[in-house]
Amino acid sequence: MIARIWKGAVRKQDGDAYAQYMQETGVAGYARTPGNRGVWMLRRNVDDRTEFIMFTLWDSLEAVKAFAGDDYETAVFYPQDERFLVDRELTAAHYEVDTHTGPDVA
Repeated sequence: MIARIWKGAVRKQDGDAYAQYMQETGVAGYARTPGNRGVWMLRRNVDDRTEFIMFTLWDSLEAVKAFAGDDYETAVFYPQDERFLVDRELTAAHYEVDTHTGPDVA
């Protein structure tokens, strides 16, 4: 199993709107891609920003590529990201899941 992690930040006043936007775009895109095992959108307020981490689990790197393309380490952006994001990573990090405990991931 592969974990894909991306980070970005918006102005604090845009946090709720960006979260909704990501549910409609990124989360929906992850969820409908075969091989996706789950999506977690994490957020926290820090000073005048809201930071987001998108944490997703995938069956394999091939499943990640089905979502992100052959250059799978490049982050996937959406049309309104320029409006919201004040800081963003241009790449996503990928990790092999070594250990998992607790309920099975969907």
